[in-house]
Amino acid sequence: MQRVLLFVFVWFALYASALAQSLALPVEKPTQPAIKFVLTPSPVAAKPPEAVSAEKPPARHIALLLPVKSVTFGAAADAVRQGILAAASIEKQALPIRVYDNFDEDKNVVAIYQQAIAEGAGAVIGPLTRNGTLTLSALKDFPVPTLSLNVIDNTLADNLYFFGLAIEMEARQIAHTMKQKGVKQAIIVTTRAPLSKRLQAAFEDTWSSGGGKILREMEYNDDPAIFSDMADTPDTAVFLATDADKARLIRPYLMVRPEAPVSIVSSEPVTDATTVLAPKQPAAKKLPIYATSRVFVGNDNSLANFDLSDLVFVDMPWLLQTDHLAVMTYPRVVAPLSIDNERLYALGIDAFRLTQLLLNNTVAPALPLDGVSGQIQLRGHTFQRTATQAVFSQGRAQLSDAPIIRNADFPYAPSTPHE
Repeated sequence: MQRVLLFVFVWFALYASALAQSLALPVEKPTQPAIKFVLTPSPVAAKPPEAVSAEKPPARHIALLLPVKSVTFGAAADAVRQGILAAASIEKQALPIRVYDNFDEDKNVVAIYQQAIAEGAGAVIGPLTRNGTLTLSALKDFPVPTLSLNVIDNTLADNLYFFGLAIEMEARQIAHTMKQKGVKQAIIVTTRAPLSKRLQAAFEDTWSSGGGKILREMEYNDDPAIFSDMADTPDTAVFLATDADKARLIRPYLMVRPEAPVSIVSSEPVTDATTVLAPKQPAAKKLPIYATSRVFVGNDNSLANFDLSDLVFVDMPWLLQTDHLAVMTYPRVVAPLSIDNERLYALGIDAFRLTQLLLNNTVAPALPLDGVSGQIQLRGHTFQRTATQAVFSQGRAQLSDAPIIRNADFPYAPSTPHE
């Protein structure tokens, strides 16, 4: 009987426990489900590298190898960069521009060039310096059109071209101009500056090879006494291989007088047969003088230009011809540039235009190119520019064949001595 009661008691306890669990309230669940992080392989990363490069090749662009961050050449390089971008801004079909600016032109320009090619460069503009150009020219393979912004003579590699502002070319142009003007003898005035000597050498080479005679070579070292014996020699002109500051100091001394005085008979009655007629000293006249763009510091400097009156020189349309078609086409930089950097800005414009011709294989039919830096022709692998001829008159530089425009700042300019 006890066993029966024990069994009933256990069964009743189990039943009561089950009933209590079925009547208990449910536990409250969180308002938001827990977030699960599932790592799935990236479809791009899962593909082999060969498949990725085949799908997305490097973006084709024009690479600018310009040392914009250089302490020495940074300002010049940036002026060129701005000119290139100005020209690209009006070219609707141009490739995008990418600047490679953090490198040493003397040391790692080759590595930067190869990097640009690997990253999709369809053309390259640069480097800027002569040393950088020499270093890059050591390469044998130039897979895309490459336009260096300096000029050297020791390479004819395919796809490598040169274009720059070599001042020696202006000296050679002046030599040709003097021959065309009928000058037979040249007086060359230089200074000790290395650039002055380079101009002298370039002028003499062209002048002598064309049959011209060098009458005198004079080195000016701030002593005007060297000009004291200047004589009036027919068919003679001066080539001034100096900058603007030296030219202003030299210009007043480049005057000559005829050797023999001219006697004038008095209109007064002669009272004594032994009266000696007083000679009249002939008026001095200016020697014809020619120079390069180094003597031009801008038309806003009237005082300097007035000191160089009648001097003939050459410079680029960008600085001399505001009504030139190409000059009017391209925008000017907003922030003022020095005149040297204005020339580099113009170089950048024409460099971009030439690169477009190289990319499109249209160089031959497009030349001569009427550029903002001059008229451009191709000789071998060098794009050569012919600068515009101008003359200082009335305190400003004016085209030598244009009507004289008087400067309002100098309404009472002294007249030029009669020849």
